[in-house]
Amino acid sequence: MRLVKYLLIVLMILGIVCGGVGAFLLTRSGDHTIAADTPINADWKPIYVDDEVGPALSKAQLVETVSIVVVSITTEGVSYDMFYRPIPESGAASGIIIDPEGYVVTNYHVVEDATTLTVTLSDGRSYDAVKWVGDEETDLAVVQISPEEDLPYAHFLSHSLEKLSLLEEVVAVGNALALPGGPTWTAGVVSYLGRSIEMNSGVVLDDLIQTDTAINSGNSGGPLVNMAGQVVGINTAVASNAENIGFAISTDTAIDTIYSLVTEGSQSLAWLGVNTVTVTQSVKSQYHLPVSSGAFIVSVVSGSPAYLAGLRAYDVITKVGDMAITTSQDLASAMQQHSPGEKVSITYYDYSRQQTLTTQATLGQRPSG
Repeated sequence: MRLVKYLLIVLMILGIVCGGVGAFLLTRSGDHTIAADTPINADWKPIYVDDEVGPALSKAQLVETVSIVVVSITTEGVSYDMFYRPIPESGAASGIIIDPEGYVVTNYHVVEDATTLTVTLSDGRSYDAVKWVGDEETDLAVVQISPEEDLPYAHFLSHSLEKLSLLEEVVAVGNALALPGGPTWTAGVVSYLGRSIEMNSGVVLDDLIQTDTAINSGNSGGPLVNMAGQVVGINTAVASNAENIGFAISTDTAIDTIYSLVTEGSQSLAWLGVNTVTVTQSVKSQYHLPVSSGAFIVSVVSGSPAYLAGLRAYDVITKVGDMAITTSQDLASAMQQHSPGEKVSITYYDYSRQQTLTTQATLGQRPSG
């Protein structure tokens, strides 16, 4: 009996350690939650993407257009204390319908520890999620429900970083503070385009839209829309030590990620196999570097594309293809613009040879662990 108890504790610890890392998919089957590595719909053809900016809407039209595609998401999960005793947890957030069959986009951190999800539509109807799949590196997830009829869906503006302008008006919509009675609407402007921030988990999110629009707890997963009612970003974070600074994942990242999550069950991201930090004045002085910017390699994964291309610790990556690399975040952004299996040229300062060189690397698939 004691052996069984110890085995249960070991299995519980393994479940805690292994859960919520990389991509995951959970499907509901009766009263059981089953781990699986299958797509939601391998044959899915997205219909929610607009390539052109639409005409401006009146405020009444904007509310009418967007409100019907924003949903509230409530989660139930279990965490464990230091003695591995289960502690029930619940949460509330927002989501965006992207397909009439019932596909809903939200944040990864919303569904990360959930064992059940409930999606409530704008008309009050509620559905238990049948599947959900997410990616930690982009903080995006897709939830599937099974409605009785086709649902209205949002329109995402492609490449929003290119089509938005600084100080352009935007509106954030979501289930702020889990308040009853419908979503909360807050208006503001675009403050910065292409921002990178590090989350509490250590994951760096790139190509974000910074806005002074109020984004509060519960807004996570809701849309940031332009005045045409098109989704330009997905609300994900707010700076806790500042006022009027919020962030949304741009459609530059979201559209490709959503497609991969639905059709593959994971996000197919290119992988170089290096750990880097930004070259600062301190790093430059400590290692006597002749370059003032770039991604300084702290370590290289043995056998990785970087290793096979000749990159080593203390080298500094300054260019990937035609893209200049001035920070560690630039390197992460460059990887998002390429695919596994693609060959890219990398310009770097070779620390051991003390000269700038160019090499070729065939990118791999980012490990899921």
